[in-house]
Amino acid sequence: MAMLWKFMRVAKYSKTALSREVKVRGTPTCSRHSSSRSVPSDFATNTPSSNAIELFGKAYPRDNYSNVTEKILSKVGKNLHNKKHHPLWLIKEQVKDHFYKQYTGRFGTPLFSVYDGLSPVVTVQQNFDSLLIPQDHASRKKEDNYYLNRDHMLRAHTSAHQWDLIHSGLDAFLAVGDVYRRDTIDNTHYPVFHQMEGVRLFSCHELFCNVKDGEDFQLFEQGHRTVHKQESHTMEAVRLVEFNLKQVLTKLMTHIFGDAGVQDKIGWAFGLGLERLAMILYGIPDIRLFWSEDERFLKQFIVPHICQKIKFQPLSKYPPLINDISFWLPSETYSKNDFYDLARTIGGDLIEKVVLLDEFTHPKTKKVSHCYRITYRHLERTLTQDEVHAIHQAIEESAVRELGVEGRF
Repeated sequence: MAMLWKFMRVAKYSKTALSREVKVRGTPTCSRHSSSRSVPSDFATNTPSSNAIELFGKAYPRDNYSNVTEKILSKVGKNLHNKKHHPLWLIKEQVKDHFYKQYTGRFGTPLFSVYDGLSPVVTVQQNFDSLLIPQDHASRKKEDNYYLNRDHMLRAHTSAHQWDLIHSGLDAFLAVGDVYRRDTIDNTHYPVFHQMEGVRLFSCHELFCNVKDGEDFQLFEQGHRTVHKQESHTMEAVRLVEFNLKQVLTKLMTHIFGDAGVQDKIGWAFGLGLERLAMILYGIPDIRLFWSEDERFLKQFIVPHICQKIKFQPLSKYPPLINDISFWLPSETYSKNDFYDLARTIGGDLIEKVVLLDEFTHPKTKKVSHCYRITYRHLERTLTQDEVHAIHQAIEESAVRELGVEGRF
């Protein structure tokens, strides 16, 4: 359970922050059942010379924040979590099944709503401001996110929908979708992955109804922040919410793996990475495989029941080809994620891993040099030296042209 606690966030939603008239942008009107209305995938991608990025029939003017690439845009709208018999779909359906059966209302209807078709294009306000993330917080950096422009981006987490869903009147829901982050390159990281967000809010009565003398307890106080709670919460409320979240996650993990701003409410929220769960549950060794269209991969997950045990049978292991690249950095504004993103754009899923092998500072000029080791491997066939050489040369040339580095090729 220790690793699950990092997902826990206990939050107070203040009275003044809410408006009952706020509508959920792009959210179906249902409240107690699943929404599987998917975002369409037939969108027009942009070209580097265009002045706007087009997604889902809407144009987003480019500005100095625009950094999303065509390679990433080609992934938008794929909705792997809604593709029947895909391993991510199987995980999502197992979690939905658990919450539907385990948590019901007074009349036996599911307590949790599920939203798995919300648009991945969100505003910066939704992704950061609504979550009270400070303007100078590191998580907002261009180096870590994909921006369409200064005001719009591809969501970096499903938490981007929390404010809208809560302000529509929901207090128990799951939000599922593809999220986008610029990151390192290895077998467990990919610029597009899938999250499931869970949120549960409690009124004072709901939280303390089964506690002896619970009518004397309160949710909030005007106290001091401690290592155990925020300044606005009472310790009794925090302990009960923590206990409830621990129970929810324990039951969910047992179900999957087996025994191995709202008025006067307090609640918890968790986030789960579907790829990580699927890699553990099915034994999938490489995150790139989730995007494979190879029948040898996909047919392994065509099962009559979502909870059927599956042990992934590896495809033939094709040999890797390894090349190094070294260059002098242009300035302090250089980011490793800029190079990783460039490499992904050119090499795509043929690149298995990129590792910063060496960092050297010249004793006289103080210029900094980076040496990266790039591992190339195709998931479905053997790569040739000529193929890899062409890709590697394109990365070298683009690094000089796009990042302003000085090659040491």
